[in-house]
Amino acid sequence: MHGIEWWLIISIAFAGSFGHCIGMCGGFIVAYSSTKIDATMSRSAQLIRHSAYNIGRVSSYVLLGMIFGTIGSLFALSMEMHGALFIFAGIIMIVTALGMFGLSKLIHVLERGFSSNPLFKTLFSRLIKSKSIGSFFALGVMNGFFPCGFVFFFAAKAAASASIIDGGLIMAAFGLATVPTLLALGQSVSFFKEIAFRQTMNRIAALAILIYGLYSVYYGLAYFFNLPI
Repeated sequence: MHGIEWWLIISIAFAGSFGHCIGMCGGFIVAYSSTKIDATMSRSAQLIRHSAYNIGRVSSYVLLGMIFGTIGSLFALSMEMHGALFIFAGIIMIVTALGMFGLSKLIHVLERGFSSNPLFKTLFSRLIKSKSIGSFFALGVMNGFFPCGFVFFFAAKAAASASIIDGGLIMAAFGLATVPTLLALGQSVSFFKEIAFRQTMNRIAALAILIYGLYSVYYGLAYFFNLPI
């Protein structure tokens, strides 16, 4: 992967954290902040708990990245298969972008289906009642495995890398780039309630993902038709 790709990945993740991530992960943060964190807690104690949640979330992303990177490596044994992998990843990215633009409901159906799962509800109910630091970490881990269009984009990129190491690093970069926004959300939610700002950032991220997806499809087709890249 070229250096510019790393900066692009981090930029997309950071921009999307103001829009999509607040919408998806914000529910988790608001729920545990209002239930598990007392107003009498010191700022440092609150920061430790928010950090535990984010460490758990990023850990899940890294594991997912390693899994998808490994899967990608299994399908990239030939030039043709490598091209097909890029085409498939690009399609996932395009579908993700359309979902973020509100033009596709596929991603949202998957997201709602997971949140209504009885096992998810039971586990969430148990963790939200506990005030141990470990429960914050566990909530973050669970949140990390929550189906999300944004995660699908980076998972597709991890698969396209066809590398367990690059796959893990891609998802780590994604997770870490979203930490500042979600950490700030846990401390103060007022600024992030600005819907217009969130929508603008979400559209910027979606547009970047769409362009990235189209490029990935083109890059994959180049393996079959000798297109200039």
